[in-house]
Parts: sequence; C-alpha cells; structure tokens
Amino acid sequence: MKQYFYCTIAIGLCLLQACKNKKEVEPEKNVIPISTPLVTDTTIKKEYVAEIESMQNIEIRAKVKGYLEKINVDEGQNVKAGQLLFIIRSREYDAELAKAAAEVKTATLEMQNVQLLEQKKIVSKAELALAVAKLNEAKAALGIAETNLSFTKIVAPFDGIIDRLKFKIGSLIDEGTLLTSLSNNKNVYAYFNVSELEYLNFVTNKKNNQESKVGLLLANNQLHKYQGVIQTIEGEFDKNTGNIPFRAIFPNPDFLLKHGETGKVQLTIDLKNVMLIPQKATYEVQDKTYVFVVDDNQIVHAKNIHIQQRLPNLYVIDDGLLPNDKIIIEGVQTVKEDDKVTTSLMNPRTVINNLQLIK
Repeated sequence: MKQYFYCTIAIGLCLLQACKNKKEVEPEKNVIPISTPLVTDTTIKKEYVAEIESMQNIEIRAKVKGYLEKINVDEGQNVKAGQLLFIIRSREYDAELAKAAAEVKTATLEMQNVQLLEQKKIVSKAELALAVAKLNEAKAALGIAETNLSFTKIVAPFDGIIDRLKFKIGSLIDEGTLLTSLSNNKNVYAYFNVSELEYLNFVTNKKNNQESKVGLLLANNQLHKYQGVIQTIEGEFDKNTGNIPFRAIFPNPDFLLKHGETGKVQLTIDLKNVMLIPQKATYEVQDKTYVFVVDDNQIVHAKNIHIQQRLPNLYVIDDGLLPNDKIIIEGVQTVKEDDKVTTSLMNPRTVINNLQLIK
C-alpha cells in the first residue's frame, strides 16, 4: 500500500514538472522572407498575331473561251516555271490561225503585183501604199491568231504549289475564268500589327540598322525552326486601332508554311531598368494585383501594383512599387494588413536567379 502511495506521488511530481517546463518554453515566431525588387535590364519575348502570306500568290485565269481539254496537274502539286498546267480546246483557234496565215500570203502576193505595176507606172504610189497597208493588217491578224492559240496552253509563270482546281475536264471556260491559284512558298511573309508605343521603342532601340530577328510560333504551339527578320514597316498608322503593320520574312524550305496560315511572331524587346519580383509574392483581389510591403517597424501593408509584363515565375512591374520597398516573397497567405512580423532579408538577385532556374 505504501509502495502504491509513493508511486502515485512520484507520477504527480513528474507531471507537474512537465507542465512547468512546457510553460517555460516560448513558441518560436514564424520568420517571413522579404526582399526588394530587382532593378535590372532584361529582355522579353512579345507575341503578335500574324497572317502568313506567300511571297508570290497569283490567280491562274483563262485568257480565251473554250472547253477545258486537259488538266496536267493536281491540287497541292509542286510545279516548275514554264510547266504546262491546262489545255483549252484549240480547234477554232487553229482555224483562225490558218485563215490568218492564208490572208497574209494573199496580201503578200497582191502587194508584190502592185509593186511591179507601180514600177511600170501602171498604178499610182497610193495603190501601192494601200496594198502594203492590207499586208500589214493581215500580219497583225496573224499575230492575234498566234497569240490566241498560245493562250489555249496555260503554263506556270514561276515555281510554286497548285491550289484547288476549280473545274473538271470538259467544262466550258469563259475568258477570265479562275482555274486555280499558284503560290511560291519558298519564303513567306508574316504581317503583324504593333502599337504606336511599341513601334517607337522598336525604332529607338534598333542598333546600327541591324536586322531584327524574330521567331514564329505556329498554331500547334511549336516554334518554326527557321528564324525570320523584320523587313519593312508600313507608312501609316490605322486611325481606328492605333497600330502600324510590320512585315517579317521567314525561310520555308520544307514548305511547311502555307498562304493564309496564321501564327504568332515573337519579337525580342529590350527593357531597361525595370523592376522584377516573384509571381508568388503577389495576390489578387477583384482583378487587382497586390503585394505585402513591410515597413521599418515590421508592420505589413498591402500595395496595389501594375504588371507591365509576365515572365516565367516573374513579373515586370512599372507602377506601385519603389526600388527600396521590402516585399514579402513567400507566405503571403499567412499574413494580413497591419500584422507585425519577424522577417529575414534576402538578396533580390539571388531570389530572381533561383526562380529563373525553375522550368
């Protein structure tokens, strides 16, 4: 019984000491990492929606009326300059050519006879001049007949790719009828619109007339493997949009890009003395973006900021922050306005460099 009594007292003393020790241990305060914005020069890739056009894209039209006798190509086929594409039935043009040739022969004989007579003073010089005029008229008709006959054979004016065929063999074709289109896609143009501010920055920052290289992001989010260059800027701004069109040219040796395709031109833009902060240091309230700033008394305050550009894991800030503002870079969900916190100041370049290593 005594042993039980002593054991009970011992256990009670141990529990009492444990409670005392627990009260003496103060809970550790949560240390919040803070840093200032990194003020530095950087580059960004700005994307612009672009329309892709072939360097040469023309309509192939019939120049004479007739029945479509032969089609020597297929849709999507690569053709060479001078290659025969279509033949329009030429019988009536063959007949016109034969008739014109006969008239030239007749007019030539008549002119020769009148010339002999004029030499013998039997006819006047005026009659000779009339015979010469008839011969020239016949020769002109022969030239037209030869031209019309040549128009029955339609050839490719340059190397390119055939578009959709509009008619089948046997179709009656009128003069001017569209037969197909031909595109030269060895190189393609990409047209995209740039705002006035971006235009001025581009022209101002362009160095020594160097070519400005650009990339092209395709509809499948794959980058075209050949870089392009900006060739021209058009002469006027659109009054409705305030934009001005740029034209870039891209090599297309694999003929991957087609006329009428769309993509996004990626233009590299230099930014000078901008402020970078981590994306995770921000939070949003009603479509506005905020950060928490810690003052000299370790009190938390919210600041509304404006994001100029989004980068992987980073924001470029152009309004709302000062270079010496100390912002909370982690744990923004754990604090609120007017909280007093314990902080640890981190080097801003180290913070940014670590984020840039994250894929």
